[in-house]
Amino acid sequence: MLHFLSPSSPLRPRFLLFSNPPANLSFLAMSAAAPSSSSRPVRGAAVPVPSIGADEAGAVAEEAFKRHTSPNLRRSGAGVAVVWFRNDLRVLDNDALLRAWASSEAVLPVYCVDPRVFAGNTHYFGFPKTGALRAQFLIECLGDLKQNLRKKGLDLLVQHGKPEEILPAIAKSVGAHSVYAHKETCSEEILVEHLVSKGLERVVITQGGASDQRKPPSPKLQLIWGTTMYHIDDLPFTVNNLPDVYTQFRKAVESKSSVRNCSKLPPSLGPPPSSGLDEIGGWGTIPRLESLGLNVTKAGLSEKGMHFIGGENAALGRVHEYFWKKDQLKVYKETRNGMLGPDYSTKFSPWLASGSLSPRYICEEVKRYEKQRVANDSTYWVLFELIWRDYFRFLSKKYGNSIFHIGGPRKVISKWSQDQALFESWRDGRTGYPLIDANMRELSATGFMSNRGRQIVCSFLVRDMGIDWRMGAEWFETCLLDYDPASNYGNWTYGAGVGNDPREDRYFSIPKQAKTYDPEGEYVAYWLPELRSLVKERRNFPGASYIRQIIPLKFDGGHQKKDQQFNRQRRPNHMYRR
Repeated sequence: MLHFLSPSSPLRPRFLLFSNPPANLSFLAMSAAAPSSSSRPVRGAAVPVPSIGADEAGAVAEEAFKRHTSPNLRRSGAGVAVVWFRNDLRVLDNDALLRAWASSEAVLPVYCVDPRVFAGNTHYFGFPKTGALRAQFLIECLGDLKQNLRKKGLDLLVQHGKPEEILPAIAKSVGAHSVYAHKETCSEEILVEHLVSKGLERVVITQGGASDQRKPPSPKLQLIWGTTMYHIDDLPFTVNNLPDVYTQFRKAVESKSSVRNCSKLPPSLGPPPSSGLDEIGGWGTIPRLESLGLNVTKAGLSEKGMHFIGGENAALGRVHEYFWKKDQLKVYKETRNGMLGPDYSTKFSPWLASGSLSPRYICEEVKRYEKQRVANDSTYWVLFELIWRDYFRFLSKKYGNSIFHIGGPRKVISKWSQDQALFESWRDGRTGYPLIDANMRELSATGFMSNRGRQIVCSFLVRDMGIDWRMGAEWFETCLLDYDPASNYGNWTYGAGVGNDPREDRYFSIPKQAKTYDPEGEYVAYWLPELRSLVKERRNFPGASYIRQIIPLKFDGGHQKKDQQFNRQRRPNHMYRR
């Protein structure tokens, strides 16, 4: 499965940022075997992802752009089109950008630094909506996008404010006939789309710019589907008839649908508009972290783990590094449940979430690898995980806001606790269970956690602690580099047993998970250095050598089948009532 993926008084979390972030900076963290020692992080040193340098990543990106460029493309439109970049911060395989180019004589790419995203709070519990780590990652994505647009004859206009206020003003200034953007599926994003559309309706293009008088006087918002591997129009059923069981969905799309090829690029996407930019303040500037009101905290943990580098070049570089340079794709299925090091899984998820990487590009590279090297269960399993990502995106469209509600899509009635002390012990990695604490400290320090780790900490919070699953989901929303609402809340509803598929209702035994996936305690000792002096067999079971356990486990993990179906008859009545 993909990564995890009545209001109480706000909890004020702390969050970390690397004190020296890389100059460039899964939910698809795609591992039962331990990673090789060569791929493990060194104690006290952070590992950049990708590990290749900026020059090599740039060369990889240039080659990918060349393979996806066609000199035969022609544009037939007139006037000016605006491209509203959101969670699609890439040039390669960006259908909104290509449609804008084809329908115009000039293109203006725009990004709005929305205060509701960068300075807002989560819905129920008031955590920061975007933590410092993800904000820094997005800043780097914007810088890289700006450079790649310049190479294609354009630039990126950056303005601070709400899109529904900024975009109509820009459209009026440059005389745009359309604003192109990728369609989102969750309510907050859909509301902004509605507000932008209404704002554009009030704009009348009277003169100037390159407006075509045959076009309607008001610019239109043109929403394009482009966030999934399988296009929504190619599904063998309507979204409202989407199966509630993933396997049924997967088998249907694999047998009846095809993944479209990546869109081809013209040699140049320019020019930008020739007039109108001065009256809106020029191209603007990409924000710095401090200007967003986010704190930089120097802490020892921030020097450990992985540093993900933001941007399309880094994303394409990581695909090249993992598939072709390190040749890890052929063993992905065997290593995907790992927890330590950069190469037990693909680590594509932060770039997928920001839209710096197209899922169709990954699919194309998998197929190319299968032709040139090997096709096996591991190569297929990367696509299997991408289909999970698609599934959660389509589910968010089918079920709407119910994925954010306490009862989930099935409106399950349960009794949950919102005990702040218990939640904070989980959040801060102070539960007394090394496997939980190590994963939560990795999340705070890096913005990332393995797929296996996400399932374990989710199960502990909701099953053992009985804490409202939305508190965990919103904390992940704050921290994760790879946060997107559909995948995050989709995974949490599954983990809490309130998802659309009632069969997805599992309990993860911490002792069993530790023995299976961290048998020598290397992972917990990395994040909890006080355990390193213990013999390997005791690191996950340190007893009095570690902090006191905050609560007892609900079930004796030593006698449970691995990841067994959660036994409804044994659930305490005060925790879960179905």
